[in-house]
Order: sequence, then structure tokens, then C-alpha cells
Amino acid sequence: LRDNRIELVRASWHELSISVSDVSLSDEGQYTCSLFTMPVKTSKAFLTVLGVPEKPQITGFTSPVMEGERMQLTCKTSGSKPAADIRWFKNDKEVKDVKYLKEEDANRKTFTVSSTLDFLADRNDDGAVVSCRVDHESLNSTPQIAMQVLEIHYTPLVKIISSNSWPEEGQSIVLTCESKGKPVPEPVLWTKDGGELPDPERMVVNGRVLSISFLNKTDNGTYRCEAKNPIGRNSTEYVLIVHDVFNTLLPTTVIPSLTTATVTTTVALTTSKTTSATAISTRDPNALAGKTGPDHALIGGIVAVVVFVTLCSIILLGRYLARHKGTYLTNEAKGAEDAPDADTAIINAEGSQVNAEEKKEYFI
Repeated sequence: LRDNRIELVRASWHELSISVSDVSLSDEGQYTCSLFTMPVKTSKAFLTVLGVPEKPQITGFTSPVMEGERMQLTCKTSGSKPAADIRWFKNDKEVKDVKYLKEEDANRKTFTVSSTLDFLADRNDDGAVVSCRVDHESLNSTPQIAMQVLEIHYTPLVKIISSNSWPEEGQSIVLTCESKGKPVPEPVLWTKDGGELPDPERMVVNGRVLSISFLNKTDNGTYRCEAKNPIGRNSTEYVLIVHDVFNTLLPTTVIPSLTTATVTTTVALTTSKTTSATAISTRDPNALAGKTGPDHALIGGIVAVVVFVTLCSIILLGRYLARHKGTYLTNEAKGAEDAPDADTAIINAEGSQVNAEEKKEYFI
């Protein structure tokens, strides 16, 4: 062998070793080793040289691509021996439906391999990473990869979101128009029933948000949000129905009012008198204001006071009558029970008139 790349490593009666540097496809072939003994001994070995595939390239992409257009991306690699394998991925998910083509190179030793990915551009593909991966046994499990980021332009996608699912009269509502497109849509346009908003003072537009305050029946109708960009325009509608105020009877808690009663009783020797009861009612400062109708707490307090005063009067009158029941004689009347007439009774009365002031009795 006469090649500077071939070097004799070891030579003995039992072994002969050579090394080849900077291997090329031309080094492929059959090598023969001979030992010149008696007789001559020979051994043959076939050297196979692998062709390393070149780094792949993706062609056929033009930016940007309009939604709905057909895209054909081609991945090609040359110089592989044997032919390399090409696989497609979109966001790390393999795409199976592809075309594969293998061609033999001019040296009739290596191959050029290409694969075509054909699909319709969709808005969901915007920003997706399409990669072409070349696998070959010469790459030692480290594939070569080419990548392409997709840019898809599409018309706006519009959606209206309401802040109030059951709007009632007097309430407020906020309608948000969400629009997504590429290029980014221009500011949205709000209309009502095909015309301009009828009440700009209550219907305020701030960017993509429509706020309506103090709702009433005249606000019923169809509200449209329209968004556009250089690719096209799109719109969506929201039907607003303002409902009557729904009154719900809530359970109430009766708070008794503070009541003060004053009762005065005077008892004399011959008569008894009970003064009328005076009831002073004080409203609870924590009671709810602004409610019309009878105050049941106040009425209940007055009735309680009247009943209390009546019971007290009956008890006092009963005790008074029970205490003074029977016949009573004063000291002046002692000894006059048998007198024939009033004059004799006075003369016979004990103690005469001298001690009359000392014998007075008072019943309380």
C-alpha cells in the first residue's frame, strides 16, 4: 500500500496491523494480508465506509403565510451511505403523513434523501416549531435537526364576555370584547341593533370594554362587537335582556324597643285612687329606618305596659280591700254602744273631749 494515510502499526510472524487516517469513501473495499511463509498464508477483510449525511435544510417556507393557504416544506440531506432516515415533528409531536424520496448521488456511493410535509396553514399553527430530524447509524444516536418557526396571519377571532348573567333594572353590566388575530386587531367597534350606542352617558366604551350603568328596559337589544386587521374582519353579538327587579321576602328579626312605665298609687282613709299609667317608649337606635307599615315592636311594648299597669292596680286594690274589710270603732266610740240617743253617747264616751286630739286614729 502506497498511501501516506496508511501506517503500519505492528508487524511480527504472528500479527500484522495497519491504521488508516482521514477515511474517505474511496477507502472502502477488500483488504488482503499475506504472510510469506512456506507455504504463504493470506487473510482477507472487507472495509465498509459509512457516508455521514450533511446537515439538513428546510425549504419552501415563505413568511408570513395566510390562513387557509397550502404549505409544502421540504427537508433534504445529501452524502449519506446508506440512505438516511428523515422524520418530521411539529411542536415535538411527530407527523406521519409525509412524502419520502431517495436519490443516488453522482459518485454512485452516497444518497440524497428528501422528505416533503404538505398541510393547510391554520391559526393554531402560528408560532409552532416544525423540525426535520435526520437519523443515521454514523451519527452515533445524535441526530441532525433543522427547525422552522411558522408565522400564520389570520382574521380576528371575536368573543364577548358578560360580567352579569342575570342583569336587572338599576344594575350595571360590563361587556368585554376579546379579539385575537395576527396582525393584532385594531380597536373594536361597538354597535347596538345595527346603529350607534344610543346613550353615550350611560354606555361608556373604554378600549375593548363596554360599560352600561343604571340598566332599564330601553337597553334591551343586540350588541355587536367588530374587530378587523389587514387580513379581514370578524364580529360577534350579545343579546341583552334586562329583567325586572326580583323582590325576595327576607326573614326579619324583631328587636323589642326599650319601654319605661311609671305607676303611682295613693291611698286615703276613705277613698283609694290609682293614677293612670304613663308609658314612654324609646325607639331602638339600631332599628332599620326607612321602612313603612306598623311597628310591631312598639305596639307590643305598649300592650305589655298596659297589661302590667292593670295587673299592678288589681293587686293593690285587692290588698287594700282585704286589709280594710270589717267594722272599726274608734276610741271615742267606746262605751257608747248602749246609749239611747246621740247626746247620751257623747256624754258617756270615755275620755270626754279633753283627750280627743290624743285619741285620733288614722288608717293608711
